[in-house]
Amino acid sequence: MDRQELTDLTRGQPFVVERVRLTDSGVAVEGQFEPPQLAQPGIDDQVFVAAFVRSHGSIKEMERIFGVSYPTIKSRLKRIAEHLDFVDTDPAPTGAADVVDRLRRGEISTQEAIAELEKPR
Repeated sequence: MDRQELTDLTRGQPFVVERVRLTDSGVAVEGQFEPPQLAQPGIDDQVFVAAFVRSHGSIKEMERIFGVSYPTIKSRLKRIAEHLDFVDTDPAPTGAADVVDRLRRGEISTQEAIAELEKPR
């Protein structure tokens, strides 16, 4: 069964894989496995994401490939992204950046900042 058949069968509903067989060795593993995040969207969105990666994230190239406008590409990317869990891309500052920020805000003195920056990590 290919991905398109699976997508048609599940109609976009969540599913769990319960058996995985390695084709080369025939070894099978049973349990409950969630498919990877990028395998969960419909086939059209998977093709879109693959094209985006292959075009090195070029929206201009995506416009050419799909024959649609910049806002359409951005809107679709946003819709797909809303269904994916991401690593925090704007984490709280840590280390030296955090110390400098607290110093700028007046939360610590210059001496306290120097002491924190000199601490071994």
